Amino acid sequence: MVQLHVKRGDESQFLFTITVDVPLETVTEQVTAIYNGKLKVERICSEIPQLAEHGITLPPNMQGLTAEQLVDLKLVDEWEDTCIPSGGAELKKDDIGLRNGQAPNDKMKDVLKKTMEEAKALVSKKQAQANVCVTMEMVKEALDLLRGAVMIVYPMGLPPHDPIRMELEDKEDLAGTQASLQVIPAEEAQLWWAGKEMQRGKKLQDYIGKNEKTKIVVKLQKRGQGAPGREPLVNEEQQKQMMMHYHRRQEELKKLEEADDDDAHLHSDWSDRQALKKQFQGLTNIKWGPR
Repeated sequence: MVQLHVKRGDESQFLFTITVDVPLETVTEQVTAIYNGKLKVERICSEIPQLAEHGITLPPNMQGLTAEQLVDLKLVDEWEDTCIPSGGAELKKDDIGLRNGQAPNDKMKDVLKKTMEEAKALVSKKQAQANVCVTMEMVKEALDLLRGAVMIVYPMGLPPHDPIRMELEDKEDLAGTQASLQVIPAEEAQLWWAGKEMQRGKKLQDYIGKNEKTKIVVKLQKRGQGAPGREPLVNEEQQKQMMMHYHRRQEELKKLEEADDDDAHLHSDWSDRQALKKQFQGLTNIKWGPR
C-alpha cells in the first residue's frame, strides 16, 4: 500500500493509504471526502462548547435581540419547551443572543465535551505525527460519536435551524462564511505531487511507479488555484535541529577563542625566562631562509 501524506498548502492534514493501480479519480475523490469530512467534524466540535454552555440555538429571527425587543415584537421560541436537555436545564444566559440560555446540567455538559474531544482526536492532524492513517470509516465514527452524544443530552432532538443538527443531516449552509472557502467540492479537487498535477484518467502508478512501499507528499488543491508551493528541502524539525547545532558550534568556538586569549601570555617574549640568555647568545629574531 502506498502512503500519501496529504497536505493543504503547507499544512499537514492526514495520512492515507491506497494501492498504486487505483485510478487517480478514485484517489482524489476518497482524499477529498476525508478532508471535507474532517472539516465537518471540526465545525460541529466548534459548536459543541456553546451548546453545552448556553443551550440550543434561537430561531434566526430572534438571534441577537434583547429580551425587551423580543417582548415588543412578540417573538417566542417554539422549540424551547420541546428541546429540553436530559436532567433539566440550567439558566446560563447567552450574552451574544444566539442561544436560548437553557443549558444542560454539569453531567450532560461532560458528556458533550468528552465526546467532542474523542471525535476531534480521531481525525486530528496529530494522527499523521503518530503515523496513523485516517480513513473515511474513522470520519464516520467521529460523526456518529457526536450524533450519539447530542441524542443523549437532547433526546427530543435539536431544532431544525440549529447548526449542529444541520451539519449532522448534511443540510448546512456555508454560503458567505470562512468555512465555505475551506471545503473543496469533489469535482473541483486536484492532487499535486512534485510540482505536477496528477491527472484524472491516469493511475497512481503512472506517476510514482509500481512500488507499493512508496511514501509521497501530495497536496490537495481546488481547480483554478494553480500549482501549490514546493516542499522545502528540509522540514521545520530538521531546520530547528540545524539551527541548534549551529548555535552550539558557535558557543564552542567562542569558548575556544576565550581559552586561547587566556593562554596567549605564555607565548609572549616577556614571559620567556630564557629571553635574556638568548639575547646575549644572539639567538633572538632567528629566521630560517634568505632575508
